[in-house]
Amino acid sequence: MDHATPVLVLLGASHHTAPLAVREKLAFDSQRTAQLVDRLRATTGVREFALLNTCNRIELYSVAHNSAAIDAVRQTLSEVTGCAPAELSSVLVQRENHDAIGHLFDVASGLDSQIVGEVEILGQVKDAYDRALAAKWTGPVLNRVFQKTFQAAKHIRTHTGIGAGQISIATVAVDLAGKIFGELDPVKILVVGAGEIGLKTAQAFQSRGARSITVASRTLSRAEETAAATGGWAATMAELPELLAASDVVASSTSSPNLVVTRELAAAAMKHRAGRPLFLIDLALPRDIDPACTAVPNVYLYNLDDLAQIAESNLAQRQAEVAKCRAILAERTAHLWPQVAHSLGSVAPQKPSG
Repeated sequence: MDHATPVLVLLGASHHTAPLAVREKLAFDSQRTAQLVDRLRATTGVREFALLNTCNRIELYSVAHNSAAIDAVRQTLSEVTGCAPAELSSVLVQRENHDAIGHLFDVASGLDSQIVGEVEILGQVKDAYDRALAAKWTGPVLNRVFQKTFQAAKHIRTHTGIGAGQISIATVAVDLAGKIFGELDPVKILVVGAGEIGLKTAQAFQSRGARSITVASRTLSRAEETAAATGGWAATMAELPELLAASDVVASSTSSPNLVVTRELAAAAMKHRAGRPLFLIDLALPRDIDPACTAVPNVYLYNLDDLAQIAESNLAQRQAEVAKCRAILAERTAHLWPQVAHSLGSVAPQKPSG
């Protein structure tokens, strides 16, 4: 069925619809993003767009002038990611207009997160919008929607208890290590990756009493910055074989497109550990750690989906706030939608600029 007026449309897959292996396949690096942008700019009937790409979701928000444009965007997502159309359709959710706004409100407020109420997602949504705005992918419709989204998310954080306890992927990873080892004081921690998640993970370990923290990165200067913030040591990726042999817990969160810790590396490290177990925590997407590492005796691996399951028991207080949050966001969505509908009615059918 064709649309009489332009449509605000979301096409996305998340932890709700796609297992980790499929989310990994759909993840966008800089090369894929450039290909997607080039294709969307050349697609007749697509006026505005913004891409949200995190470890748990890939979501494309756009203004499409007809059903043919939406179908073309679906085809583009399939071709750029290499995900077969049938497989993509099995995980891809399409929301339009009012429903798309309500979903984005939920996402930015942490209600749709794998760990309900986590705070990192709001920054990720802001970063996605800032990139789209700077590149002139957005226009009057998406600009209004995203700006109102940030206001709604701030209101939720200020007026509800959805963020109580500061639960995040990093803190859940550290909680897991605490349950395994008890006191973290004598435990040797290796954090692989010196980005935002790596920093928060190292800080979370430090706050729980870990004293031996090493941060490894491709560039020593990045590792030194993160290590300095947590009282740890810095290392390069070239030292990874020795670091694995010496560490008890390894939390990896790089942006590498390839595996960082392979089964061979894990097996080699265990030869020097005298039977001491090695706990690997993979916080990355695409994954950093080879799932085959679990075949190595005394090596234990936890990924993002594992951590989300562990977090469920910590969320009773936040779940009680979800209904309150949804009521607030539903009211704000209902208020915003007529304004967006008016903007959509005045959108001229042309391609994005920039």
